[in-house]
Amino acid sequence: MRIRMLIGTAAAAGTLAALAAVPAQAAEYSSALKIRGVQYDAPGSDSNNCTTGNSKAEYLEIKNYSSTKTVNLKGYRVKDAAGNKFTFTANHYLQPGDQVKLRGGHGNDSDANNVVYRDNCNFIWNNDKDSIYLYKPTGAGADSHSYTKSGSDADGNGYIKYHG
Repeated sequence: MRIRMLIGTAAAAGTLAALAAVPAQAAEYSSALKIRGVQYDAPGSDSNNCTTGNSKAEYLEIKNYSSTKTVNLKGYRVKDAAGNKFTFTANHYLQPGDQVKLRGGHGNDSDANNVVYRDNCNFIWNNDKDSIYLYKPTGAGADSHSYTKSGSDADGNGYIKYHG
């Protein structure tokens, strides 16, 4: 009995030491970025023509829910159920409470306007159902959501809000 108690105490102490070695912001950082919402069905008839299409009207909103930490999106990756993906390759800083719209099509990325373009005129989100995954630069999951048009979009406007 005493040996088990000593092993259990040593294991608990080791766990506490490991937790103490993790910086305080690690837990907040791991959950700071979340998918705020998705405009999965762009208004109008879908057209992925780069000059006259509406793929810019399809977007994913990602928000920094931290109250203290600025997050650089460089290295974060967004993916759908079919494996279509986008990686933030440039620095884009989200201050606490800021959000970015990741839009389809081509345009000028802007920290000031909090917009990044995928530089791809093809639609990424399906109009009937899909899954959205947000990955950290380390490859660990940051947030994910699945939707169906009939089950998730009560007002039928093509936009779904996930986090306030």
